[in-house]
Amino acid sequence: MSNIRLTKLFNFETGHALYGYDGKCRNVHGHSYKLAVTVIGKPITDSSHVKLGMVIDFGDLKKIVKEEIVDKFDHATVFNRNTPHVELAEELKKRGHNVLLVDYQPTSENMVLDFSEKIKARLPEGIALHSLKLQETETSFAEWYAGDNG
Repeated sequence: MSNIRLTKLFNFETGHALYGYDGKCRNVHGHSYKLAVTVIGKPITDSSHVKLGMVIDFGDLKKIVKEEIVDKFDHATVFNRNTPHVELAEELKKRGHNVLLVDYQPTSENMVLDFSEKIKARLPEGIALHSLKLQETETSFAEWYAGDNG
């Protein structure tokens, strides 16, 4: 049986700021992110299996990405916990804001790396993460491919 790739698209709104950056993105701002998640595997051939013919149920993939990424990052503000932004984060939290402190500069490149690890850890046996595309603006995106990462 041949391998098949499946892709599911997700949208979420997230704010961030890049500490130490020399451009506009050093200021707190937000993006309407679009995330394309592509997995690869062989369709189920067991005729007694309820998901016969599927690589993975789109609903199962949605559940994984929603729990690991969308529910956490949507309408949150992301800061690198290893910068003075942590003080701003604490103040925002006190005022009831949803703030995520991460161990990296919250660029699209680092976010897509983080997302790849979170998603890979939750995929069922026989299903592999093939690629991620995280679109930050209409014209800018970061991509992660399993084939590029050994």
